Amino acid sequence: MTIALVSAGVVLAALVAWWLWSRRSGPAPAITRDAPTVSTDALGGGLARTRSALGSRIAGLFSGGPTAESWEALEDALLAADVGVAVTAAVVGRIKESAPERSEGLTELLRAELLEVFAGKDRSLRLDGSPAVIVVVGVNGSGKTTTIAKLGALLQRAGETVLLGAGDTFRAAAAEQLAAWAGRLGLDVVSGQSGADPASVAFDALSAAKARGRDVVVVDTAGRLHSKSNLMEELGKVVRVLQRGAGSIDEVLLVLDGTSGQNALSQARVFTEVVGVTGLVITKLDGTARGGFAVAVEHELGIPVKYLGFGEGVDDLLPFDPQAFVDALLGG
Repeated sequence: MTIALVSAGVVLAALVAWWLWSRRSGPAPAITRDAPTVSTDALGGGLARTRSALGSRIAGLFSGGPTAESWEALEDALLAADVGVAVTAAVVGRIKESAPERSEGLTELLRAELLEVFAGKDRSLRLDGSPAVIVVVGVNGSGKTTTIAKLGALLQRAGETVLLGAGDTFRAAAAEQLAAWAGRLGLDVVSGQSGADPASVAFDALSAAKARGRDVVVVDTAGRLHSKSNLMEELGKVVRVLQRGAGSIDEVLLVLDGTSGQNALSQARVFTEVVGVTGLVITKLDGTARGGFAVAVEHELGIPVKYLGFGEGVDDLLPFDPQAFVDALLGG
């Protein structure tokens, strides 16, 4: 009887050891998107209003040949889509030099010019750390918390184990909202008490991710106006604490409300100065005709758009694909 119990114990120990070994976690691989992953159809509905403001307005614009009025109409269409004054002037100037004679030629030249704005940027999500650290920042109402949930789901589908840090300790029910999303997705979440030091909560989340062997920790931060220097300094502290704890931060993602258009450019500049933004997530593009803002922000700041947010569903976060985006924008 004793021998049988010992044998059973040895077998059980071996099985437990094998199970632990099979679940070991090494460095998290980067999520890369070398090939286009987003179809025009996926973006078409979300960019319908912008396409109406741009694509439909340039159709047949040069049907009677280029004129001073048609060039002005092209500029008006780009500005209406919130492509921005600087980009519009540069793009129209170069298209004029090519002297298109028909609307088909105009559309193809415009497509090439817009794609050139997006060219040469790395849009992969860097996940080099162990755990990888992603900090999500933005102003109030930009859609940060929902974006974090969508990002957690995306990482989960890619095979990553994820822990969320509820670093927004000031907005009423912010931690509860993030916890509700985490519960739906089956993700771990670390929260602090209301009014707690957000840097402390961020550090606790990082420590928990290390202790539990999670691949990625995504830290929420309180929405704040970029013009409030004391709040921006507090955000800088969160990032510095995480940098010390992890050695480096893999991504600082700035969530921008697409309905804000050009007004969000000043936000992006200040956030980049304070916390070193590495990528942009543009949300709510399905509710605006200003989708051309994505062109303006990349042209002005050189920071890559990495994701687009449409709707409230957990799967409504699309990796940014310039070709699919421009095709949806122009109706091609």
